[in-house]
Order: sequence, then structure tokens, then C-alpha cells
Amino acid sequence: MTEQGQPVTGGVTAAPAPRAQKLALQGVANGVVRGLLRAPVLSRFAGERLVTLYVTGRKSGKQFTIPVAYTRQGKDLLIGSPFGWGRNLRTGEPLTIRLKGRLRQADVRVMLDEAEVVAAYETMVRDNKAFANFNKIGFDAEGNPNPDDLRAAWQAGARAFRLTPR
Repeated sequence: MTEQGQPVTGGVTAAPAPRAQKLALQGVANGVVRGLLRAPVLSRFAGERLVTLYVTGRKSGKQFTIPVAYTRQGKDLLIGSPFGWGRNLRTGEPLTIRLKGRLRQADVRVMLDEAEVVAAYETMVRDNKAFANFNKIGFDAEGNPNPDDLRAAWQAGARAFRLTPR
């Protein structure tokens, strides 16, 4: 087993299948959401749960505009994703975001280790049931996130990020 609990077969690490899957029309949906988040009046409502990230590819230099759900934690925004764009974010490198219609800079802190990612995901799924469903994280009878599902999300490559808007 690797550090993240992934099986090793014949010297090759077998990564678990991602838990969160892109939707069939993800590009179309993201385009609509990006438009809502740019509109002055609508962004106040859509921006209660969504922020747009302007991510530059580390190798390609290509600009990606990604709407993602966030959870407020004090002045910070918690976001999580298992998708590849997250590898372009680095602790200490500022990021441009659009929060409630305004372009701003945000300081980034990347969380990769199991304890931090699981704790951040637990906070996010308690706050946002759609995020829980998207990441296939269930709840017990008392409404607590399933710890095995949280750990499985991390094992499948989930990362968490703390953004501190300036």
C-alpha cells in the first residue's frame, strides 16, 4: 500500500477511481455559471456558494476559468476538488478569484495530507449537501459525514484549498 492507502500491483501504484465525476455537459454548465457570477446583481445570489478561480496551467500557461463551490470559514474560503486543475495551485502563490462579482486576489494554502483534507471535506460537506453528493460522501442517521467516504475521497486524489481573499 502507498502512503495514501492505494494498492501497489507489480511495482505500479493502482490509483482508485475518482469519486467525483465531471458531468456530461460540464463545459456548458460552467459557462452558464461563469456568466451568472459576472453579472452584477445575479452574482450576489450565485456568489453565496460559488466563486470563480482564474488558474494558470503550470506547464501549458493556459488560463482556466473554473467556478467552484466554497464554504466560508471565518474570512477564508474552503474549496475542494479531485480534478487536475488543483495541481496548478501552490501554497504562497496568489490566485485571482471573482467573489460576489468582484475580481480580487487571494492567498492560497494547499492541503494534501489525509488529516487536513478529510477535516476540510467534512466541514464542506456539512455546509453543502450538493458538494457531498457530487463527491459521493454519505451521512449517517445523525447527519454526520461518513468517515470512510471522506477518506475514500482523499485516497482518490481529493485536495482541499484555503483561500484568503485580500
